[in-house]
Amino acid sequence: MTSSTKPWISIIVPIKDERDNIQPLASQLLKVFEGRPESAAAPFEIVLVDDGSTDGSSRILDTLTAQSPSIRVIRLDGNHGQTAAFDAGFRQARGGLIATMDGDLQYDPSDFSKLLAYSDRYDLVCGKRQARHDNLVRRLSSRIANQVRNWVVHDGISDTGCSLKIFRKAVVDRLPPFRNMHRFFPALAKMYGFTVTEVPVQHFPRAHGLSKYGVGNRLFVGLYDLFAVRWMQKRCLNYTMKEVAPPGQAGHEVEHP
Repeated sequence: MTSSTKPWISIIVPIKDERDNIQPLASQLLKVFEGRPESAAAPFEIVLVDDGSTDGSSRILDTLTAQSPSIRVIRLDGNHGQTAAFDAGFRQARGGLIATMDGDLQYDPSDFSKLLAYSDRYDLVCGKRQARHDNLVRRLSSRIANQVRNWVVHDGISDTGCSLKIFRKAVVDRLPPFRNMHRFFPALAKMYGFTVTEVPVQHFPRAHGLSKYGVGNRLFVGLYDLFAVRWMQKRCLNYTMKEVAPPGQAGHEVEHP
């Protein structure tokens, strides 16, 4: 890919100690997006964000960049968490669409096709996990967290923890960066007037490695952020403006966002 060629989509994948999952995930993503009709007219890019891996993942990521021009690796200077990894990927992404997913192989990259079917009508398309393959504690904590979040910020999304999402570039450009931002992507998008929908996707058991998220950071860590987002919703600037033109000339209307 040349620097002047704009990808039609960027797929952002945070990586933290996923040594056994990286190669098969990259192969699946390449297969899916090489087969997309959009890729015949414009390139795509896969942006793998190394969030301070210590299990040998970094060496595998370096190998992948040499194997495919569609793969880019962004390396953070330590373990900063999933939100920071997504934010770094957003800042480096060059695509008109931005897709996200985890690096744990619990999602099928082919399900991006389901989300892409709605991406021309919605600014943010969110996956909704069907028949979740997590243990009871994880499912219960996620359900409670989703209900509490929806009660406070009213985003209308039942599974904000599903990382399979597709954004228009304009959406990620407006997202205010803060810790745990990824839990509130739909609420923040709606806050700025963007349209959001939810689409069922598959979910699979984790085959390799360990989950980086538990009950504590689902239920308690995000409480301050939850009410901060509610505060932002009440004070968000969202308006349309029109430049005053000289007589006989049309004004230029600018929508915000």
